[in-house]
Amino acid sequence: MSIIKQKQAEKGSQKWLQCLINNSNSIEIINKEIYSQLNLSKGIEIIWLSPLQENDFSEYSDNDFIERLGIKLQKPLSDFWPHRGPVWDGLAKTNDHFFLIEAKAHLRELISTKTGAKEPSLDKIRNALKKTQNFLKAGPCLDWAEFFYQYTNRIAHLYFLREINKIPAYMIFLYFINDTEMNGPTTKEEWEGALKIINMLLGINNYKLKPYLMDIFISTNEITQLV
Repeated sequence: MSIIKQKQAEKGSQKWLQCLINNSNSIEIINKEIYSQLNLSKGIEIIWLSPLQENDFSEYSDNDFIERLGIKLQKPLSDFWPHRGPVWDGLAKTNDHFFLIEAKAHLRELISTKTGAKEPSLDKIRNALKKTQNFLKAGPCLDWAEFFYQYTNRIAHLYFLREINKIPAYMIFLYFINDTEMNGPTTKEEWEGALKIINMLLGINNYKLKPYLMDIFISTNEITQLV
């Protein structure tokens, strides 16, 4: 099933993302970051599509995330990636931009397990990752299907939308600071240090999709003060 209803989360990145975008005050924290990084006019409305409380905090994957965003593809997702693809933590859009959100609250979340796919799905995944690596001109690196897979498959989907389908999509990696329950980073610099190492290991320190990949850092203290 590619529409997954969720309960109100009690901890971690899921909790903080739900809190962040389901409150009219705190949602402005992330909206301001998006406006700033893309140099958007404040008159442009950012419409949040998930995870919404009135929609059971649902998260989307496969063609359902495409439909939720209202995207029309030239080439189908099924040609690029098999069924049971990434489940997106959040989705948002403007009239001219589409945002995929992946949220993290502690460093352990960066070290995701390898793909558990079996043939023939595994072959399709490896082909998609290889096409993405070739486009990015990634240097010698770790196997993208074996290491930091959650990170690499998100970048692959950005490549699919942006380059194969010419959709003005952006990937937002949202990193929460000061999640004491999860013993998460207390500074932006801690996250940045870990990300620098990951990108180096994946051979993508400088790459073509970088302008469309946004790192946003938000302190949980800011959210707590507003909700």
